[in-house]
Formats: sequence, C-alpha cells, structure tokens
Amino acid sequence: MGESPRWHDGRLWFCHWGAGEVLAVDAGGAVEVVARVDTTIPFSIDWLPDGRLLILSGPERRLLDYADLGGLGGSVFNEIVVAPNGNAFVNGGSGFEGPWIVAVVTPDGEAREVAGGVKFPNGMAVTPDGSTLIVAESYGRCLTAFDVAPGGDLSNRRTWADCGDGVPDGICLDEQGAVWYADVPNRRCVRVHEGGEVAQTVNLDRGGFACALGGADRQTLFIATNVWTGSADIDDETKKPGQGQVRSLRVAVPGAGWP
Repeated sequence: MGESPRWHDGRLWFCHWGAGEVLAVDAGGAVEVVARVDTTIPFSIDWLPDGRLLILSGPERRLLDYADLGGLGGSVFNEIVVAPNGNAFVNGGSGFEGPWIVAVVTPDGEAREVAGGVKFPNGMAVTPDGSTLIVAESYGRCLTAFDVAPGGDLSNRRTWADCGDGVPDGICLDEQGAVWYADVPNRRCVRVHEGGEVAQTVNLDRGGFACALGGADRQTLFIATNVWTGSADIDDETKKPGQGQVRSLRVAVPGAGWP
C-alpha cells in the first residue's frame, strides 16, 4: 500500500505500508528502497528546508529522529507536512472516531497541540506563502483551513470546502489555489476550489489514498491507489500483494505549496 507521496529531487517518494519501506521511483520506473522503518502503519514523510528527511512513525508517536510526540496524547500519528519556515505539522488521535488533533513541531524540536476536535484528519497542505494550513477531515467530509502564525499557532478555523459525499484523504495544492484530494470509498481523485466548486474528477478502479503533483514542471498528478474492503481488515489490506498501484496523469495546472 503506497501512501504519503511526495515529489523530491527529481523522483516520486512514498511510504510502502506493510513493508516498512520508504521508496523512491525515477522517471524510468527504477525503484530504490531509501529507508527501512521499524513500524507498522501509518507512517508518512516530508523534508525540512535543510534537506533532512523526516519520517513520522505513527504507532510509536515519534518523528524520526527529531521529536517525541508521546506527550501530545492519542495512540497514533498519521500525516505530516513541513512549512517553508521549518515548522512540521502532524496530526494524531485515537481510533477512527477520534478525538484527533493537529500539532506543530518547531525547528528546535518542541511539539505542542495547535488544534483539536478534528474529524479523522488525513492529508495536509501549506499554501505557497506559508500563511494557510489546509487539513482534509475524512470523517468531516470537508477541507478545513487555518491561518498560520510564524511560530506555528493556528487560528481562524474555517471550512475551506464542503466535499459533499466526498471523503478527502491525501491532498496537494496547485498554482490556482485549488486542492486535489484522493478519495478511498468513492474511488476517485477530485480537484476542488475554495468554497467547494468541483473543477475536475479522475475516476479510479480502486480507492484513492493520496496524491501529489510532481514531475519537472509539477504537472504530473500521482495518485496512490489500492483495493479497499474496510478498516476492519486494515492489517491484511496492507499486505495483499499486487493491489497497490501508483497512477499518473498530466494536468493543466502545476503544483504549488507544500508538500
């Protein structure tokens, strides 16, 4: 199961859940195991401005080898995005129903909660100017935005887009300010503008777990997909061979912001 796709240094990187690996794939399809992680699921990745790779080891509540998140509460941490000033935002909680939080880890390694009551957060993205954090609330069926202070505090919580019957998972931003979100139960990837207007839908033959805009011009949309039969079988789902795929297609608007 591929998750947390990121375009970095000319390659697509993603977490290989169930195998405990971070993989990087070049344009020719050559795959490198960049790191092995002693964890199960979930885990996710992003980079600090100085180029260091951060791995969010979810069940262990650690940001390897950077910060211990155990004092923040919750049993697991899920996703990460690093802002341009080096603040790393992570989300975590307990069970699918929550409660879930968003926390910030500052460049000096301090970790603190900056938002609560989030309905099973998944993907997160930071706008190009670093002023706004957008969080996909899967159980809230919406994208939620926060203003970001320089120190990482969040304020002015608001619904950025009501997704209707959509279940947003991993997300990315483009140069027009739109968000692409992957959707597992509806088997699609959707481009939506602030306010909720749907601009484009890519239908899939299996669940869409996360997406990223990459390639040399950031105009290739990569979508991590997999067959999904329900959270009750999550351990088995991540270990079934041959069902996880990364799809790609060209899009008109390049990616922007972080990740």
